[in-house]
Amino acid sequence: MNNTKIPNNKPLLSVKNLKKLFVTKKNFWGRPAEYAYSLNGISFDIEPGETLGLVGESGCGKTTAGRTIMGIYKPTEGEVYLKGEKLDLTNGPEKRIQMIFQDPYACLNPRMTVGEIIAEPLEINHVYDNDKAKQKRVYELLELVGLSREQANRFPHEFSGGQRQRIGIARALAVNPDIIICDEPISALDVSIQAQVVNLMRRLQKELGLTYLFIAHDLAMVKYISDRVAVMYMGAIMELADADSLYSNPMHPYTKSLLAAIPVPDPDVQQDISLIKGEVGTYNGEGCPFAPRCEQATDKCRSEKPVMKEIHGHRVACHTY
Repeated sequence: MNNTKIPNNKPLLSVKNLKKLFVTKKNFWGRPAEYAYSLNGISFDIEPGETLGLVGESGCGKTTAGRTIMGIYKPTEGEVYLKGEKLDLTNGPEKRIQMIFQDPYACLNPRMTVGEIIAEPLEINHVYDNDKAKQKRVYELLELVGLSREQANRFPHEFSGGQRQRIGIARALAVNPDIIICDEPISALDVSIQAQVVNLMRRLQKELGLTYLFIAHDLAMVKYISDRVAVMYMGAIMELADADSLYSNPMHPYTKSLLAAIPVPDPDVQQDISLIKGEVGTYNGEGCPFAPRCEQATDKCRSEKPVMKEIHGHRVACHTY
């Protein structure tokens, strides 16, 4: 992995006003009749060697963001730049961006051996001219993630969940990507295994100079692994700041409500989760997405979409500031 600085001081990855529209209903003739924005104009940068955490409740668009950035989904609007180069995401996934998927049981082909699974991206991208060099690379990757080369001929069902996720990490590393998108990589694992996988990812980042976009809803784990954290709600980024600063001094009402809802392991502590009310609804693009559930919302919040402002090192989309 190459962790050199990007020319002209540009970020490694830059996402600008990215939108993704899905058809939610078709008419009698099979034509789109209703749409919904899963992403509603998100923008952020990621520097080389950095981990940006992307958090938010289920359905807020985190996974859609990751899949659109790497080209699994075609963006409806907006641009993604890698090392200052605008990516053409209309032709499928970008090989310089790889993903570690959420479910280690579903993302591995049960009919392929582990060696074949890890070698597949090498074959698709024609990385090696001969089988011997390819096999050597597969063995290196297995040992890099804490498995042995003797396990290359086994099938996924012969491994535990934590081992399968290690295989997924090895596959993501195979083509030496510039950035790895981690789509809730530990949420399907036992708690005792989660720490092992996260520590492995941190070690690999240090040794190989990896850059991560870490998508999760576990706020404690995101703080542990991330340099900066972006908070999403209904397809929009509400706040973005350094991890320590965001957790110690949240500014957006939604960020405050998320942090207030983190369980405290003390039955005598009374938690105040009154900052958030109601249920997640729909968003038509007008006003602040969080306005219907925010006790601080004003008429301006309901009619005018807030823009991101730089306030004390935080980027916040809120009319309060």
